[in-house]
Amino acid sequence: MMTQSTRKLLGTVLTLLSIVAYAWLATALYTQFLTGASSWLLLLYFAVAGLLWVVPAMFIIRWMAKPDHQ
Repeated sequence: MMTQSTRKLLGTVLTLLSIVAYAWLATALYTQFLTGASSWLLLLYFAVAGLLWVVPAMFIIRWMAKPDHQ
């Protein structure tokens, strides 16, 4: 069984790694498919891509915050 402090340490590392991986993926998608796109499409892409990283982070943070079983 993992303690909450261990989950917080692991969750912090996982969150940072997932943000780096997500930023790399979002940048790769932009450079591969959207370099010549219209400004409206770019605005939509960056608005969605700029907020979408929250979804995996939310699950990791929820897991980190679980109390210890006693």
